[in-house]
Amino acid sequence: MNSSVPASDLTDPALCERLAAWIAGVAGAREARITDLRRLAGGSSREIWALRVALVGSAQSRDYDLVLRRDPPGRADEGSRDLEFRVVRRAQRAGVPVPAVHWCCTDPTVLGTSFYLMDRVEGEALPRRLLRDERYRKAREAMTGQLAEIAAAIHRIDPDDPELAGLPDASREGSPARVELEQATEALRALAPEPHPVLELAARWLSRRLPPPGRRALVHGDFRVGNVLFDESGARAILDWELCKIGDPVEDLGWLCTRAWRFGNDSLPVGGIGSREELLETYAKASGQPVDPQHLLFWEALGSFKVALVFIRQAWVYLSGRLPSLELASLGRRTVEAEDELLRLMEEEG
Repeated sequence: MNSSVPASDLTDPALCERLAAWIAGVAGAREARITDLRRLAGGSSREIWALRVALVGSAQSRDYDLVLRRDPPGRADEGSRDLEFRVVRRAQRAGVPVPAVHWCCTDPTVLGTSFYLMDRVEGEALPRRLLRDERYRKAREAMTGQLAEIAAAIHRIDPDDPELAGLPDASREGSPARVELEQATEALRALAPEPHPVLELAARWLSRRLPPPGRRALVHGDFRVGNVLFDESGARAILDWELCKIGDPVEDLGWLCTRAWRFGNDSLPVGGIGSREELLETYAKASGQPVDPQHLLFWEALGSFKVALVFIRQAWVYLSGRLPSLELASLGRRTVEAEDELLRLMEEEG
């Protein structure tokens, strides 16, 4: 096998052959036949590919409809997919609805960067379809409670489980809320090309409302509409575990309520589909852990602060000349949306 680092396009015959040989080896098959290989939309920080794999000559001889998730070429964090793979596998065993994972590879001689393979689950992920299509009306009615129960299942996983070893753990520094706020504030001051007085004010406001250190749990880190696969009955699978960590479980609930993930439907703060009251009531029943609304408010507000930081970072990439993308430049203008939400929250709460 050629040990050179391969190019990006997995449809290249040499790469496809290399991948097939690796799958056959790890699955103990005589041969793996790959068909229907195609790049999927989405995955802004990871490449996502759909493929069908037929295993021949093994005890597992059957067809698999799979998704391959890998780091883009040039990424340095080659072991990160292994950690993500282990977390998803642990969540699967805990009953969290996730695509079943099969094999993980951290050897760069196979595809150039680390990757793992998981089942392809049928469903939809586009938030605007969830919020607007009549066919998903019942899903909208069910999903707030479903997501509360799923969050509770994630947060019940032992944060000291060996499969989670290597995850960032802000709770070891005392207060995950303080650590997250300090990191976001430092990043703002390092990246912002111009002053942002609203964000500076918000940072001080948040620092006076830090929730006390509490329960330590596995946190998904990007738990929101857009990372949920759904059908007409509601949530089918939770996707995109690359930001998971150990911390304050209420962070997931606050992120789900952050205005940016309502996609214009501000009358229903939980992802544009439900109320905070239903979210907290169902979560308390499922987890046995009631959540103070002020605790939720802190993480919701910090969510908008971090969304503003994302937009500023995107603008910085454009302004620095690293990527002359008008899309990145336009995202920088959206910082004011998050600032407007922070002003509203500060005015309402005093």
